[in-house]
Amino acid sequence: MDRQPYDCPVATEADRPVTELGEFLRSRRDRLSPDDAGVSSYGRRRVPGLRREELAQLAGVSVTYLTRLEQGQSQNASDSVIDALARALRLDADERAHLFALARPTPVKRPRPSRPETAKPGAEQLLHAMGDVPAVLLGRFNDILAWNRSGHRLLAGHLDYDAPAYEEERPNQMKLLFLDEHTRDLYADWADEAALAVASLRFVAARFADDRRLAELVGNLSMNSAEFARLWAGYDVRLCTSGSKRFRHPEVGQLTLGYEVLHLPEGNGQRILTHTAEPGSDSSAALRLLTA
Repeated sequence: MDRQPYDCPVATEADRPVTELGEFLRSRRDRLSPDDAGVSSYGRRRVPGLRREELAQLAGVSVTYLTRLEQGQSQNASDSVIDALARALRLDADERAHLFALARPTPVKRPRPSRPETAKPGAEQLLHAMGDVPAVLLGRFNDILAWNRSGHRLLAGHLDYDAPAYEEERPNQMKLLFLDEHTRDLYADWADEAALAVASLRFVAARFADDRRLAELVGNLSMNSAEFARLWAGYDVRLCTSGSKRFRHPEVGQLTLGYEVLHLPEGNGQRILTHTAEPGSDSSAALRLLTA
């Protein structure tokens, strides 16, 4: 493990992190109490969670080194140091993967404009072959690149079916979730759905940090939705792959559907979101009615 001498000058909590890595580490420190981390706490605390020096001690590095890492001044953190930080902060698998993505040294790039995303023909063909299974092809930042008839009826029947085919009209799932009243009403557990969506976007953002489209999307949502701004600042990270959702559909009422996220092998961030109902359930009957 990379170790640094402990007689270096101690940085203070006033030294705000100025990088994504610094913000992430601070957010995880704030959520871990000294008792949970096994750290003896003395005197009045000015921070809600672990102090920077406490995390440094748990990870076996100096406070100065940790400060430099948070502020982007050290680009050579070894796997052992990152692992030590992940263990000290008790990160789960998604958070650990996100930490590695942020800590990896990469050349500093100016934000670059995104090339317009297009649906992979094979993926779009698969969507339509699914028939009654509601399916949507999402871009790396949740643009809806294509959907089948069932996916359109389930998630956005109030929108033009052909909208994903035109870049200037293409819906964005994040914008629909936070800025579209029809979509907000669709999810029975909207708060949970919104938190999961933002946490998933945080996970993806580390891979495409230099993409101007990401900055534009986050800026737009932060300006127009206080709820998004609060969740984004919370820095939850999660790779969303499967689970269940409850819908209040305006045509067929209550549905509980399982979902699976199928990531395309090209690694460009595109993925297929599918929804299914338990056979023989009321939700299955309602879904058949919707897609008939």
